[in-house]
Amino acid sequence: MPLGLGNKKKGKAKDTSKLVDSEAAAPPPAAAPAGAGSASRLQFHAQLAHGSPTGRVEGFGSARELYAKVAEAFGIAPAEIMFCTLNTHKVDMDKLLGAQIGLEDFIFAHIKGKRKEVEVLKSDDMLGLTVTDNGAGCAFIKRIKEGSLMDQIKMICVGDHIESINGRDVSDCRHYEVAKMLKDLEKGQVFKLQLIEPRKAFEEIEPRSTGGTLTEAKISRGRETLRLRTKGPATVEEMPSEVEEKAIKKVDELLETYMGIRDIELAATMVEAGRDKKNPDEFAVALDETLGDFAFPDEFVFDVWGAIGDAKQGRLE
Repeated sequence: MPLGLGNKKKGKAKDTSKLVDSEAAAPPPAAAPAGAGSASRLQFHAQLAHGSPTGRVEGFGSARELYAKVAEAFGIAPAEIMFCTLNTHKVDMDKLLGAQIGLEDFIFAHIKGKRKEVEVLKSDDMLGLTVTDNGAGCAFIKRIKEGSLMDQIKMICVGDHIESINGRDVSDCRHYEVAKMLKDLEKGQVFKLQLIEPRKAFEEIEPRSTGGTLTEAKISRGRETLRLRTKGPATVEEMPSEVEEKAIKKVDELLETYMGIRDIELAATMVEAGRDKKNPDEFAVALDETLGDFAFPDEFVFDVWGAIGDAKQGRLE
């Protein structure tokens, strides 16, 4: 709907707090034809990150189906898979399976390892965590801000799945739900986290990492990619242009500023929605049609429209 004309869906309060960041790992692909059904016939090679024979994954149509296919290939339960990385077995958040998979990319599935419990005194409003999820019901820590409260607790690591907060099971909660629970914890109180770390082979244990930065991340590898979408089929496409990559990264930053989340797949969908629009009102209508559940504030939509225009005009670094 045109900007400023209201009727946005209720119950989705705008949250500009930066106490805990939430970043969505784009849901893995929903396979469907591109051209003559080529996406449905695509085959990807996969291994378990801690070590396994190579398996083949194909014939999936949603995020959960992809994890189910990977699990089937290795004889494990789908819920055991925490997240996947591309082309590396390491817990490298810059290589996290995201909005695009290159047709030659190799999938490494990280499964649940040891459980651990930690008590934290919330002595600062800023916890210093960025939380993401795998799109299939597993929220985990993507980044730990250097020098933050959480950075001082060495038992808490990038890649850890947040299983419970003060005894409340959050294992099936989305990233933004977990982030809000952590943000809402009272300052000055001790809270308890139950975490599950990714399983590692003994020789693969490495120094603790604070995770990568978004500016270092690549959206895809290779000339052709499988475009992953939250809704609708996956399609085989050319990798995003340099202009589109810059616009997507800028929109992702705006999502954090306005809504306290990070979501590359959502940012890519918004940039795509603005590709052929002539003004911000047309863009707002397109967003309501495709992403109306988010109830984006008008000022955010204006800024996103401006970012897309800046990218097209070469004004973004």
